[in-house]
Amino acid sequence: MPQHFLREKIFTLSERIWKFNLAEYMLQLNNPRRYLIINFWSGVSRGMGVILGATLLAGLVIIMLQRLVLLNLPLIGSCIAEVVRFVLNQL
Repeated sequence: MPQHFLREKIFTLSERIWKFNLAEYMLQLNNPRRYLIINFWSGVSRGMGVILGATLLAGLVIIMLQRLVLLNLPLIGSCIAEVVRFVLNQL
């Protein structure tokens, strides 16, 4: 009975190691060059994602502000128009 229990635990442990891809992680840690390259490219891709996301968000905000200016709201309209003019001049 104890051997069966031990076998079951070893099998469960090996499944968890396979599931978490621990062997691949250990290979990365043992090869610092590969580890640095993977981390470098993941950082580059995250940075590009942030830049693209911020650009899209800023573009949407500018479009919304331009539409608010067209509504010609008395107090807010002139302020928004000034902001839109400033942004468009900076582009």
